[in-house]
Amino acid sequence: MRVGLIGLGVMGYRIGTNLVKEGKLHVVYNRTTKKADEFGKQYGVKVAKSARDLTSDSDVILLMLSDDQAVNEVVNEIKSNMNGKILIDMSTISPSLSISLASDVMKVGGKMYDAPVVGTSIMVEQKRLTVLVGGPQDGFQSVKELLSSTASSVLYMGKNGMGLYAKLVNNLLIGTYVASMAEAFNLGVNSGLSPEQVAEFLAKFSSARSPTSELKAGKMASRDYSTQFATKHMRKDLEIIDREAQKLGVINPMSALALQLYRMAEYLGLSESDYASVLEVYSRKQKR
Repeated sequence: MRVGLIGLGVMGYRIGTNLVKEGKLHVVYNRTTKKADEFGKQYGVKVAKSARDLTSDSDVILLMLSDDQAVNEVVNEIKSNMNGKILIDMSTISPSLSISLASDVMKVGGKMYDAPVVGTSIMVEQKRLTVLVGGPQDGFQSVKELLSSTASSVLYMGKNGMGLYAKLVNNLLIGTYVASMAEAFNLGVNSGLSPEQVAEFLAKFSSARSPTSELKAGKMASRDYSTQFATKHMRKDLEIIDREAQKLGVINPMSALALQLYRMAEYLGLSESDYASVLEVYSRKQKR
C-alpha cells in the first residue's frame, strides 16, 4: 500500500516523520516546495510536483492542511483521480464541507474519512495523539492500522463528518477553558500572588486542573508563547464552531465570547503564537 502525505506544516511534518519510521510513507507534497524537498532529502521519500501527481502515485492519501479553503482546493484538484483510493483528511475543517467533499469522492469510486487529531506537536512526536474518525465503517480497520503509527488512540465516531464534530466538541471546551484560565491567572497575579504560585496551583492543585492546565499554566507564568497550537488555529476552529452551531440551531454563548478574545489576541500580533497568549488580552493595562 503506497501512502502519500499532503501538507508538511507543524503537525504534518511530524506525522510524516512517524510514518517514515514505520516504513509506511511513500511520497509527499507541500505547496511550499522547499519544505517538501527538505523532508524528502532528510528521509529519502519521494517528492511529488503536485497534489494530483501524488494521488496518481498513492493508494492512500493523507491530508494535514490549514483550513477549509486549502482542503477544498486540494480535494477538488485530486477527486477525479480518486477511483479505488482512500482519502484521509486529518485537518480540522467545517464538518458540512467535509461531508460534501466525501460525497464527491464517493461518486468517483473513492472513500474519504475525516480524521482530525486531538493533541499538540509534542504529542505527535510521542505518538500520543487521539484521532477521531468519521466515514465508512467497512474500511475503518485499515485506516486505524495506518494512523496507529502516529497516534495512541484511533476512535471511530460514525459516518462522514462525525470525527470533525467530535473535534469541535473538544476545541470548544479547550478554547473556552484556556481563555477562562487566562482570566483567572490575570486575577491571581493582580491580587499579589506570584505568576509561579498561580501556575503551580492551576496545574497541580486546582479542582479544575487538567492536562491542558498542566501544559498552559507554565507558559502563562513565563510568557512563553512558543507554539504548540497557534492562536490563529484556535480562532479558526471557534469560527467553525460558530457557523456549525448556527446550522444546527444550538446556542454557543461561551465559545462565541472566547472567539472574540482570540480575535483580540490576533489583533495584538499574536496570531502565530501559542493560544495561551490570550492572556495578553487580559493583562494589558487599561488607561483610566
